[in-house]
Amino acid sequence: MTIRLMFSAFHARACRSLTAPVRALAAAGAPALGALATAFALAACSPTYDWRTVSSNENGYTVDLPATPGKDERSIDVNGTPMRMRVQTAEVADDVFVVGTLELPDAQPATQQKALDFLRAGLARNVGAPAQAHAVAVPLAAGGSIEGMEMRMAGKAGANGEARTIHARLVAKGARAYQVAIVGRAEPPVEQADQFFGSFKLY
Repeated sequence: MTIRLMFSAFHARACRSLTAPVRALAAAGAPALGALATAFALAACSPTYDWRTVSSNENGYTVDLPATPGKDERSIDVNGTPMRMRVQTAEVADDVFVVGTLELPDAQPATQQKALDFLRAGLARNVGAPAQAHAVAVPLAAGGSIEGMEMRMAGKAGANGEARTIHARLVAKGARAYQVAIVGRAEPPVEQADQFFGSFKLY
């Protein structure tokens, strides 16, 4: 199982099914009514961010998520070493907010780096884009911060080659490595992304 397990559900089909009959109405000779109805339909389908703070003592972090999260847990092979990955995901429209926790066999710096390199390469491989990154401060719940890396990528994903963007932060602390990411057709508004990434704090 690769890192792709995190990105299995991206699509929101309700808005497309709602606006299709409205466009048909406009084409049939009711352009004003069709335009008004389309506006209402699109407004009804605009993303709703219902932020809530989720604390995970098991995984050692707290984060704000924009919807009720789902959970998954898998064993993945990290360059020949099996490791447990726990994932929380929250979906808003076409964006998936992901927090993944990779359980490492030890807290050695070399093991941490191996895991971070694996996560970084996996994200880049998902969209066929370079895995360029820069340093970023990841806050600690008790105060202060530790250094992580931030990356933004855009490319094609899936069998249909659909456009995808990934905005992610990677960090390791102790015997865990973390992947905090937003995956979608386009990044959400800056204030929403800032709340998500800024709220992620390690214990």
